[in-house]
Amino acid sequence: MLEGKKRKTLFSLSIALTSFVTFNGVSNASAAVPAIEERVALENNSEATQARTSNETLHDWNKWTNDHAYSLTSIQPETIGQQKIPSSKFEDLEMLKPLLHDKRIVFLGESSHGVAEFNLAKTRIIQFLHQEMGYNVLAFESGLGNAMNAQGQIDKQTAQQTMKDAIFRVWWAKETLPLFEYSKKTQNTDKPLKLAGFDIQQQGAFTNCDWLQNSQLAKQFSDAEKQLAEWSFSKELKSYQRVKPSIIAVYEQVKSQVQLKEKELKAAYPSEPHIVKLMERTLADRIRLADEYVELSIKATIELEQDKDDSYLKTEEWRDQAMMENLLWLAEEIYPTEKFIVWAHNDHIRKAQSEVMGSPYPVKSMGERLPDIYKNYSYVLGLYMASGETANNLREPMTVLPPIKGSIEDILSSTNEPYTFIDLRNRQNERGNSWMFEPRLSYSWGIMEESLVPRDQYDGILLIDKVSKPNYIK
Repeated sequence: MLEGKKRKTLFSLSIALTSFVTFNGVSNASAAVPAIEERVALENNSEATQARTSNETLHDWNKWTNDHAYSLTSIQPETIGQQKIPSSKFEDLEMLKPLLHDKRIVFLGESSHGVAEFNLAKTRIIQFLHQEMGYNVLAFESGLGNAMNAQGQIDKQTAQQTMKDAIFRVWWAKETLPLFEYSKKTQNTDKPLKLAGFDIQQQGAFTNCDWLQNSQLAKQFSDAEKQLAEWSFSKELKSYQRVKPSIIAVYEQVKSQVQLKEKELKAAYPSEPHIVKLMERTLADRIRLADEYVELSIKATIELEQDKDDSYLKTEEWRDQAMMENLLWLAEEIYPTEKFIVWAHNDHIRKAQSEVMGSPYPVKSMGERLPDIYKNYSYVLGLYMASGETANNLREPMTVLPPIKGSIEDILSSTNEPYTFIDLRNRQNERGNSWMFEPRLSYSWGIMEESLVPRDQYDGILLIDKVSKPNYIK
C-alpha cells in the first residue's frame, strides 16, 4: 500500500508538496539502465546473441533520439492583432499536422502544475491547433460550471478576470494570461476558441444566481456552496450526513428553475449559447458531489491520519470517472462536431495510469477510462522538465532534481536543445528506440520517481530543458 500522506500532499489542490518520497524498488541509477540482450539477424540469416552494456544502450538511444526528435524554436505565445497570426510563425510546429490530422482530441499534459514554461508552451501549441488545425474547444481540468461562467461573460470582462473565473488558482499566472487574451480576441471571429471545463470539484461559486431573480434562494445557494466546501475538509462524517439533505435540497430547487429562467440565463451569459444545458449539468454535478464525494472526502481525511488510503483512492477514482463523463458529455452533447484540446496534469490524461509504478495516484484515470473510440482518435502529449524550479499547489518553489541516468528526461536531454519533441505513437520497436517500449524512470512534479512504459502512456513527449516557477497573479 502506498503512503497516504504522499498522495494527499501531492494531489489535493489545497495542500502543498513538502517532501520527496523515493519509489521503493528503484532506488539507484543503475536500476534505470539494465543491460539489454537482443538477437540480431546476420546477413546469412543465422542469429547471434549480442549483449550491450548500459553505456552502449544509452549511446544507441541517444543517437536515435537525436536523429528523430524535433526541436521547437520557441515556446513564447504569438501576438495576435487585428488579423490572424501569420502561419509562418508556426513553422516549427508543422510536424504536428500529419500526426494530428485525424485526431479529434489533443491532450496537453504537464508533470507539474507549477511551471511557467509549461503554461507558455501549451498556450503557443493551442494557438497553432486552433488557428491552423481547427481545434475550437479548449477544455480545462477545472470546474465545468466555472468555465461555463467565464465563457458566458468573456465579452463583458478582462482576460485576467476570465482566467480567474475559468481555471484553478494553480494556473493563475502571467504566463497563462496570453491564452485568455488570445481566446478573448477570437470571440468575434467565425472560429472563436470556446472555453470549457470538465472537473467536478468545487472551485468557488460558479454563479451568483442573479438570474434567479430570487434573492432568498440566491442566498441559500451561496450558503450551500460555502458549507459544501467546508464540509469537504472536515472530519465530522455523522454531522455532515445530518445536514446533507438540506444542502442537496437547495441545489435541487435551483436546478428546477433553470428551464423556467432560460431568458434570464441567456441574458446573464450572452457568450455561452449552451448555458441552459451547462447550468443543469453543473447543478446535477453539485448534487452528486454533495451526495457522494463529500462523504468520501471526509472519510479520506480521517483515514489518512491513520495511514490508511482506501478512501483517498476512492475519491480520486470517483473524480476521474466524473471528469471522463463530463468530457464525453461535452464532446457528444454540447460540441458534437468540434475538435477538442484538453489541458490537464499528465496523471489524468495518461492511457494506463494505474500501471505507473511509484505513482501516488495508482488509479484508473480519466484518460485510461476513455472508450476506445476516443482513444483511437486522440493524441496524448506529456510535458516534462529536466532542470530548474517548479512550484507546488501552494505556489512554494521546489528544485527540479537532476535527471536519472537512462530516464525519460535524460534520454530526451541528449539533444542539448531547450525544447525537444518526440513522437512515440508512430514507432515500431527497434534497437535505437527500445526505451519507449520498456519501463523508464521519470519525475512527477520534478521530484518524485515513477516507472512507466512511455509508449503505453503517451503518444508524444515534449521536454523543456530548464524551467522556472510561474509569475503568479493574486
